[in-house]
Amino acid sequence: MMETLILDIGGMSCGGCVKSVTRILEGVKGVASVEVSLENKSATVGYDPAQTDAGALIEAVEDGGYDAALK
Repeated sequence: MMETLILDIGGMSCGGCVKSVTRILEGVKGVASVEVSLENKSATVGYDPAQTDAGALIEAVEDGGYDAALK
């Protein structure tokens, strides 16, 4: 069963950042969908909780050079 969460993303300033964050999250095993909003500085992520969790998603974003926290 898929779950959805929203992450606050810090450090995004342009469309390139949106692409980077999207690519980072799409690279996490178990992620099915990613929608990143520069305007809202957030990412909505659909994922399989059997394969990943919020901690792993936040860690992936932070490893990519951005700040992330559960909204």
